[in-house]
Amino acid sequence: MDNNNIQEQINDINRKLDIVLDEIVAQKKTRQSIEDLTADLTIISKDVFASAVTELDNAGVEIDGEGVKLLVLKLFRHIDTLTDLFNMLESGKDLLADLTPIIQQVGLDSIHKMNDLEKKGYFDFLNQSMKIFDNIVTHFSADDVQMLADNIVTILETVKNLTQPDMLKAINNGLIVYKSIDIENTEEYSIFKALREMNSKEMRKGIGFMITFLKNISKETTIAQNQK
Repeated sequence: MDNNNIQEQINDINRKLDIVLDEIVAQKKTRQSIEDLTADLTIISKDVFASAVTELDNAGVEIDGEGVKLLVLKLFRHIDTLTDLFNMLESGKDLLADLTPIIQQVGLDSIHKMNDLEKKGYFDFLNQSMKIFDNIVTHFSADDVQMLADNIVTILETVKNLTQPDMLKAINNGLIVYKSIDIENTEEYSIFKALREMNSKEMRKGIGFMITFLKNISKETTIAQNQK
């Protein structure tokens, strides 16, 4: 092997040794920095602990060393539970982040809907409707409301019967006939003319309806009185 090759190998070894030495020096500096930081933190921790003890002593608070030790042991014993708790908090935070756009959209939709209802007059209608309830409350007494509660079934049955198609048709026909009569220009009937009219088919049918109606009314009244 010639001298040139030997010199190159020596130079290569020297370069590698320089790199190793630089790494050793860097690690030594890092270790020294860590040791210095640890020393500083130790001094600071002692100062903080001493200050805390002094403050607690001045405040009249006694620290139970055994209790502190038990607390630390419990914390380490339940480290898995604390981890799960933090995971739940993180999941809740993610869920809240996901729900925030939905909640904002629901809020905007609600605002638009309320605006539409206001434009259509729903709120004015409800406001005026409250006056109806105020008039009812001021006009009727508590006894009236009690009587209404006691008879509400009968009232609803009456309304139900009145709203049947045949009853509505009969009431409507009666109103049409009433509106068609000119009260001021109604024809006068003498007794003899009234007697002649009563002999007509329409009058006989009307009289029969009235008699049947009154008889049934009397019958229903008698049945209701017997049920009491």
